[in-house]
Amino acid sequence: MFNNADIITALVTPFDCHDQINFTALAELTDRLLQEGGTGFLIGGTTGETPTLSHAEKIELYQKFVEIVAGRAPIIAGTGNNSTQGTIDFTQEVAQIPGIDAALVVVPYYNKPNQIGMKAHFKAVADASDLPIIMYNIPGRTGVTMDVDTIIELSHYPNIIGVKQCGSMEDFERIVENTSDDFLTYTGEDPQALFAKTVGGQGVISVASHLYMPDLRRMYQLMNNDIQLAGQIQRELTPKMQALFMFPSPSPVKFLLNHDWLNVGGSRLPIVDLNEKQQNELLVAVGEKETEND
Repeated sequence: MFNNADIITALVTPFDCHDQINFTALAELTDRLLQEGGTGFLIGGTTGETPTLSHAEKIELYQKFVEIVAGRAPIIAGTGNNSTQGTIDFTQEVAQIPGIDAALVVVPYYNKPNQIGMKAHFKAVADASDLPIIMYNIPGRTGVTMDVDTIIELSHYPNIIGVKQCGSMEDFERIVENTSDDFLTYTGEDPQALFAKTVGGQGVISVASHLYMPDLRRMYQLMNNDIQLAGQIQRELTPKMQALFMFPSPSPVKFLLNHDWLNVGGSRLPIVDLNEKQQNELLVAVGEKETEND
């Protein structure tokens, strides 16, 4: 199901003026991303502000998103938290939603488990889940790093099919080199999108694809016949990709979506929307506005 899923968008959760999930905007965004070359979705991830969604909101979001996608692309749903039993319970519940293809399970945060604890966590979740598991290694948010050796060991465990890896390019290479060809190795770092495919990874789970999907698709299409032009596209995109994290995510990508074409609302506290000064800084950084000196 993920064979051709090389650009997966880690979707924002649109909100309306009453701070409720805006499913109309979500459907418009989904349709556009598919038309522009997207090949999969992560719903309920970091960019989707999952920590601020209630349990009922997450279930409704996943159920309605399956209806929106209607089988056009694979769907990964975020189910992990810092409780192993809580992760098992929620993953089992989400597995009952037809149309969810895999669960994204984050390394437990705040608890700060060691490598032995991480292995036990993912094995317990995989054993109890009817959904295949994609691990999510994001040290900047969890406070702990899942070592490459741990990822490699877990890649051989039944029902663990991939990893979303946020780390160095050297670590990414080691994972690709030491896991099976059918293990899904995605980078969670947009500036590594071209690199990830070049060294044999599956692709990217992307925030920037909300805004730059056509460029990402063209870059991947050029890999086989014009790698230099593909590299040029990546170099041009990288500063824009980095700008999406100038301020706490997802406030930058939500502002740009609102600014450019689709009202996805603001972010929920404790993430605050960009003020006017920040908005201008972001627009300059992504090349949509000239500096005052220019």
